[in-house]
Amino acid sequence: MYIYKAAVLGAGIMGAEIAQVITYSGLPVILKDVNDDAVQKGIAKVRKIYQERVDKGKMTSTEMEQKLALISGATDFKDFGDVDIVIEAVPEDIKIKQKVLQELEKSCPESTIFASNTSALSITEMASATKKPDKVIGMHFFNPAHKMKLVEVIPGLTTSQETTDDVVAFTESLRKIAVRVQECAGFLVNRLLMPYLNEAVLTIQEGAATPKEIDDALLAFGMPMGPFALADMLGLDTAERVAQILYNAYGPRMAPAQLLTEVVKTKRFGTKTGAGFYNYEKESDDTLNKLIEKVQKQTGVKGTTFSVDRLISILINEAVICLQENVSSAGDIDIAMMAGTGFPQDKGGPLHYADQIGLDTVLSTLERYAKELGFRFWPAPMLKRMVAGGLLGVKTKRGFFNY
Repeated sequence: MYIYKAAVLGAGIMGAEIAQVITYSGLPVILKDVNDDAVQKGIAKVRKIYQERVDKGKMTSTEMEQKLALISGATDFKDFGDVDIVIEAVPEDIKIKQKVLQELEKSCPESTIFASNTSALSITEMASATKKPDKVIGMHFFNPAHKMKLVEVIPGLTTSQETTDDVVAFTESLRKIAVRVQECAGFLVNRLLMPYLNEAVLTIQEGAATPKEIDDALLAFGMPMGPFALADMLGLDTAERVAQILYNAYGPRMAPAQLLTEVVKTKRFGTKTGAGFYNYEKESDDTLNKLIEKVQKQTGVKGTTFSVDRLISILINEAVICLQENVSSAGDIDIAMMAGTGFPQDKGGPLHYADQIGLDTVLSTLERYAKELGFRFWPAPMLKRMVAGGLLGVKTKRGFFNY
């Protein structure tokens, strides 16, 4: 099915940016929210994105106005009678999302695809509230949507192949990279990113290094941002919520660092509140150090060591677990991590990087950390089988990829 017209529900930052992406591709879009003030703020956000392009000489004012003419605001569903796809970007609450989908069914054609921009909630559960679960799918954009190239396309258990193919084609028409992901808690990128971020927090919680030392080390590794700068940008309240979702799904190996919970309790959510792991409003304060001391007294754990491979190895291990669970292909896992998190392109993504350094090296690193730090580092069974079978990566010409 070719998509001629789209709608976006929720005119917040993500909803507005998704609407901008759609208009940039030349398609008309309705941007809906509960009141006109919210809608106008969303349209103003779209205008701001285009104005930045004009200011940089990337488009003319005339072209900007032509793109802006493609967007219309709405506070009800009366103009939804001819939309081919609706992307919801409403609050991350399953009940709210289900209610919205039920309202949409009353106003949209039978053929309309309902896509959710959820970052972690179940697509299958969402679809169960509708009369056409085959038309419900996940379409997870990354923030900022107008700059990030990746979109995770997540079919639920009831999503039809036709819907999946249509959404992949639509995503590519938006000049985005579409990665198909089997439905699971956290999908793909967040599922790999959270153990990495959580391990960084555990590292400072245990006194192994400071946030700046860790961020500098990961910048030197090739990441575009250190884990703490990234977590502060994403929002620590959001990170903790995703961490809890993963913990509930996968159990103790995904247990959130206690320090993350303690920081969130103090309402230090990152850049949006002026302080998180870093303080953005004044030179320094002692809040984080006091929280670290408090957690160390409660856990009795301190004095562990830090190295880059402590964070990268746990990320690689989760990538292998995702591969053995058929969450995505090896190639798509690497593409998703490069496009979605900025994993260094010269290293080719976590699985290519594992092949480069040797899967036997990765395995021995994980086994060492499992003994020192706990079973969250327990190596994926697939990794053990590959090493036992001599599939070590580049040096044996076969690992996760063939060389």
